[in-house]
Amino acid sequence: MKKSLLSMILASSLIFVLIFFTSCGEDKKQGPPPPQEIQVVEVIQKDVPIYKEFVGQVYGHSDIPIRARVTGFLEGIHFEEGLPVTKGQLLYSIDPSEYEAKVATQKSHLAEAKTSLTKSKNDLDRIKPLAEINAVSQSDLDAAQAEYDASVSYVNAMQSNLDYSRINLSYCQIKSPLNGLIGKTKARVGEFVGQNPNPVILNTVSTVDKIRVEFFITEADYIRLARAYGDIEEDLKKENKDREHLSLILADGSTFKHKGYVSFVNREVDAQTGSLLVQAIFPNPDKLLKPGQYSKVVIKMRNAKDAMLIPHRCIIELQGQNSVFVVKDDNTVESRQIVLGENIGDLQIVTSGLKPSEKVVIDALQKVKSGTVINPEVIVFESKTNSQD
Repeated sequence: MKKSLLSMILASSLIFVLIFFTSCGEDKKQGPPPPQEIQVVEVIQKDVPIYKEFVGQVYGHSDIPIRARVTGFLEGIHFEEGLPVTKGQLLYSIDPSEYEAKVATQKSHLAEAKTSLTKSKNDLDRIKPLAEINAVSQSDLDAAQAEYDASVSYVNAMQSNLDYSRINLSYCQIKSPLNGLIGKTKARVGEFVGQNPNPVILNTVSTVDKIRVEFFITEADYIRLARAYGDIEEDLKKENKDREHLSLILADGSTFKHKGYVSFVNREVDAQTGSLLVQAIFPNPDKLLKPGQYSKVVIKMRNAKDAMLIPHRCIIELQGQNSVFVVKDDNTVESRQIVLGENIGDLQIVTSGLKPSEKVVIDALQKVKSGTVINPEVIVFESKTNSQD
């Protein structure tokens, strides 16, 4: 019995020893796990244009206010709000009765003046022959001549008054000064217009086949543009087709299909804001743009030569410092600080810290740290940034 128990113990011990050494051998065969596969991109070096956006407001190429030039009650509105009008088209009519009465009064005054002129002329014509034979005194002749001259002046004055009254009467018919779009009326039939606090400006007509965009640039941006393009004022004298290099981003984020050009640069920088008013002209044949809209004017500021670019998704920002994970030749990861330049859409210019064709980790920034060995998978980053050229 004792021998049998001893044999069982020895057999169990032998089996345990065999299992232990077998498992140790298997561990030695497995070794460390392989490096994880991480996507990386190469640093791109190329010339890139640098653009900057400026918020601007759209105006009609011509925005002409429609004014009531005489006072009176508005009698008629002769257009459809928001629709095109033509030059010379009747827009508003003011009750003309007061001005018609003034014209009639001035006509009667002119008739009286002409009657007086006829009488004084006849008197002068009678006195002149008599004065030649000394039948009347020289003073009588002088008086007749003075009376005639005064009558002529009075007729001229009455004619001017009549002309002025007719002009005021014509102002009762308010017509469009140009072809364009008319806006919402600021006065309705029956309102008294033409004198504050009543409406004076009744509407606005805008030409929108071309539009103006006004925006402000800083003094520093003006200097950069002047250095990049030379004499900006001289550039304004070129033909439009030679200077249409501005783009316009609309409120929905789309880019307007027509290019524009700078038409005006203010003569001085605003001392209070440090900004300079600039005006650009854009074709608007489809009437897509309307006065009052806001948009962004895109200007090419300069060309960055041999710029180094990486996707934004490669950059780690921490406490105001920017860094990336660079993959070295032995596939180990190194954290490196970088200095950033301008944004180019979903790409970023790096001015310091990287070399051309170096590989940097993209997206998997939480999976690695300095010293991590990886299996880099080089991918080509497809930028969604559209060129403005």
